[in-house]
Amino acid sequence: MPKQKITKEMVVNAAFELARYGGMEKVMVKNIANKLSCSVQPVYTYCNNMAGLQQDVTAKADEFVKKYISANIDKKNLFQSTGQAYIKLAREEPNIFKIFVLKQRENISSLNDLYQSEASPQTASYIAEELGISTGQAKQLHINMLIYTIGIGTILSITKPGIPAGEILSQQETAYNAFLKQALDSKEDNHNE
Repeated sequence: MPKQKITKEMVVNAAFELARYGGMEKVMVKNIANKLSCSVQPVYTYCNNMAGLQQDVTAKADEFVKKYISANIDKKNLFQSTGQAYIKLAREEPNIFKIFVLKQRENISSLNDLYQSEASPQTASYIAEELGISTGQAKQLHINMLIYTIGIGTILSITKPGIPAGEILSQQETAYNAFLKQALDSKEDNHNE
């Protein structure tokens, strides 16, 4: 039987699977070699350093998250269902969620910088139109929900056996209603000035 040629794609895919099911700490040359049923030498060929491989795994996790969220949103309720999809991701794919959330983000020195790096420019306009609020209020609502969803998703991804989905989604809905009320009250305050 001829020897299997190990490719960089195979190494990255094996590393991704290890990270997906065991966390990034499982991404080690010997574990990748075991997964590929090969010696460590072909793995070292593509892994000059683990940081580069971890970047490849993180990029693959980002792709996974985009596809997952896209497949789990309700186009008729885009804003709320996106937050719910992230919670579902944290429950079903906790290691992918952690890789996505905990990745290093460069050139971030404010929440506004973070928002601009994570949200598409059209998001605040879409939310504003849907809810009948200003773009600034929509942006603040979205920032609040991003922070809240990342926090509660992180809690969900690190707890065992896990908090019931209904409890998490109820808490997320409560936060959404509070942040929305804050945005609406702010709108009324602005009209009264």
